Amino acid sequence: MTEQHGNGEEGRQVLVRRRPDAMVRPGGASGAGGRGVADGRYRSQVLTTKVGLEIPSGLTFEDWERAGRQLSGLVNSSSWWLGDWLVYGKDHYSDRYERGIRAAGLQYQTLRNYAWVSRRFEMHRRRAALSFQHHAELASLPVEEQERWLDQAEQQGWTTKQLRRAIRLARADDVREAARSETTRRLAVPGSRLQWWHKAAEHSGVELEQWVLATLDNAAEQILEELKERAGISA
Repeated sequence: MTEQHGNGEEGRQVLVRRRPDAMVRPGGASGAGGRGVADGRYRSQVLTTKVGLEIPSGLTFEDWERAGRQLSGLVNSSSWWLGDWLVYGKDHYSDRYERGIRAAGLQYQTLRNYAWVSRRFEMHRRRAALSFQHHAELASLPVEEQERWLDQAEQQGWTTKQLRRAIRLARADDVREAARSETTRRLAVPGSRLQWWHKAAEHSGVELEQWVLATLDNAAEQILEELKERAGISA
């Protein structure tokens, strides 16, 4: 968590603070009131401002890495925060929430996307180990599928891109399986029959598909002619 900086600089917040033993510059405190200690403390902090990040020179790799993790967590969490904020506003101030959005200086389209994902995932279903974007990839799916994909993404440690690819491959498999099922439903032919038909088609000098169509057309024509004849006799 960031903490408000106490030196009066408006908008600055501490993102990373070094250990106390790293806050004093070499040579210890100097000047009245321990100014050296204060300066050392200031130089040991990573500060967030409204226009950027203030990183002290000589920052250790561990502190730099920790700052990155905290920034990533803040970005991910802020999407949920903004989504929940808009959902609450729409539910409680339907006649005024747009005014609140304008006053906050936020883009409605972005907030609407955040709110949609937030509505699709109740708080207890959100996975802290996965990003907001992981959830956004699954927001349009039924709850059961969302849970299944969230479980897999969490267990496999998938990135958002890997999750998207897995979903795309699964959908392609579903389409192929549906096509196979449709073909089987249309015409289930034993292998021995196919071999027999192939021989007949070769003897006729045509491809199997053409032979099958011609044979079926002839059979249909014969049956329909017989029906006509019977109808004429009955008349």
